[in-house]
Amino acid sequence: MLAVIIASMLVAGTVSYLKPKKYLSVATAVPASSFAADRSKIFNENIQALYSALGTPDDLDMIVGTARLDTVYLAVTDQFNLFDHYKMKEKGDAARNKAASLLKKNTKVMKSEYGELKVKTWDTDKNLAPQLANAIMEKLKAIHQDLQSAGNMATLQGLVSRKEKLQQMADSTMNPAENSNQQKEQISHYEKLIGEYQLMVDTKPPVLITVEKAKAAAWPDQPKTVQLLVATAVLAFIFSLLAALVLERKKPAGQ
Repeated sequence: MLAVIIASMLVAGTVSYLKPKKYLSVATAVPASSFAADRSKIFNENIQALYSALGTPDDLDMIVGTARLDTVYLAVTDQFNLFDHYKMKEKGDAARNKAASLLKKNTKVMKSEYGELKVKTWDTDKNLAPQLANAIMEKLKAIHQDLQSAGNMATLQGLVSRKEKLQQMADSTMNPAENSNQQKEQISHYEKLIGEYQLMVDTKPPVLITVEKAKAAAWPDQPKTVQLLVATAVLAFIFSLLAALVLERKKPAGQ
């Protein structure tokens, strides 16, 4: 039994030693309030104080879903030329796609039990790992900021188009006196709305608020040699014990 356990631990230790060391870096963010993208909540002075600057953990579900798309990892692969870092044998798009796939495999985007978004990235280069984690977080921010701003942009374009039509109608009237106060008020109202929506489009309210950027780790996180050796020893002990019991039962009676 002792020989089996020692042999198993030697094999496990050798495998662990030969595997490349990977360093873990973690970027952390919390969701921003979805009301930050709502014009009526921002410009209504009576209800501004009713809404928190932070969102809810449920706001992270869509972002975690986006993190499963290859788009995020392809963009970061291009940013850091990861096909060179991973020493891809393939060329062109094949190398790019494979590098993005490796980055995705070495990354975990999750919602923590405390309602935070965690981007965990492992890499053999301890200084590159935090850069990758932070870049993935920023890419997720940008994608959802653009999606959030798309609605405001569409509304802004509709308001500008409507205001131009009202202005053309007013300018085409032969008798300026025929321009009613109501028409002028309408144009003024549209100008105010256009200004507000333009501000929303220009500022792009945040979707995520970074609370801790990823940092370089001092020690490798993988492989977990101690845990591997302990698990190997336990399994080897159980295996050798069962094998000994089976052999004992197969012995002829009286021996």
